[in-house]
Amino acid sequence: MNNIDRRKWLKTTGLSSGFTLLGGFSSMAMNLHTPINTKLNGVAKLNSNENPYGPSKAVREVIINSLDYACRYPSIIFHPLVEQIALKEGVTKDHIVVTGGSTEGLKAAGLTFGMNGGEIIAPEPTFQSLLTYAENNGSFIHRVPVDEKMGHDLNEMERRITAKTGLVFICNPNNPTGTLIEKDKLRDFCLSVSNRTMVFSDEAYYDFITEPDYPSMVELVKENMNVIVSKTFSKVYGLAGLRIGYLVARPDIATRLKKNVMAMTNVLAIEAAKEALRDDEFYKFSIAKNVEAKNQIYKTLDDLDLEYQKSHTNFIFFKTGKPITEMMAAMEKENVLIGRPFPPFTNWARISSGTIEDIKLFDKALRKVMT
Repeated sequence: MNNIDRRKWLKTTGLSSGFTLLGGFSSMAMNLHTPINTKLNGVAKLNSNENPYGPSKAVREVIINSLDYACRYPSIIFHPLVEQIALKEGVTKDHIVVTGGSTEGLKAAGLTFGMNGGEIIAPEPTFQSLLTYAENNGSFIHRVPVDEKMGHDLNEMERRITAKTGLVFICNPNNPTGTLIEKDKLRDFCLSVSNRTMVFSDEAYYDFITEPDYPSMVELVKENMNVIVSKTFSKVYGLAGLRIGYLVARPDIATRLKKNVMAMTNVLAIEAAKEALRDDEFYKFSIAKNVEAKNQIYKTLDDLDLEYQKSHTNFIFFKTGKPITEMMAAMEKENVLIGRPFPPFTNWARISSGTIEDIKLFDKALRKVMT
């Protein structure tokens, strides 16, 4: 589903307004797919923001059929995937860098623009892969605390830019807070900053945004700006275990990034991604189920009068009032795994949306632990 079709679909289904499930699609979609394992060894795994419904049935069949040439290097099937991604994003093939999950792309960018003492500016807390990898390779990281609404403090991030700044990192929607930058502020910030340094926009959760006409920063890549966008097949497409993602950047920037990609991906992941891009029904199903699960989590948190952030992702960040390490241990005793610590919010927890059965177990466990 390309970005234009995605926006049209969000409007027609009603998902773009108030997280409601409207129209005939939602009732039909609920019966299309079932998770292979609702729980792993009896445990509701709600700590890694995975899609428990994937891979889709169509993708599973493709994976099985691909085993016959898993003995071959990925180059024999690589280029058709690049063409599909380029078509989806509305760019040419030389804008695309395929990676082993978006994490490899993040690390490649951290290495490319953070080496030799280059400085990187990022919100705190956020997803750390790019930052820690760059830091381990000699970069200095300016971590800018999120604002009072747990959103990116864009003014302070821009104020930190110096001649040594190699890259400014934004994660939008942000992990772990689930917050979304206002679309006009996002574009203005990226336009302004990209005139001075590189901007990296991590859009791992972009597909879960339900605001109508919300832009991907791929639009600025098309304008030849100093912008890199990362996307992944791990979330809405349900391919986290196969490790495949991609970067979108101006061709000269993409060439630099490719030099620091180490593992890339594999035959099965490439074939799975190609089919996932064609499987619009599963894409729509995953988004609808995510909305349903989040609404149930909101209800639990409201019943317990717990503060939380309205989420634009497939997880919710909520305040427990207890040290997160204690919460993790207590919830695990009830067979529910929740997100890791995210300093400085050490009494907040991140919970993935999961299956409806998982959310029921979470509801029961949280009520017990909190009371």
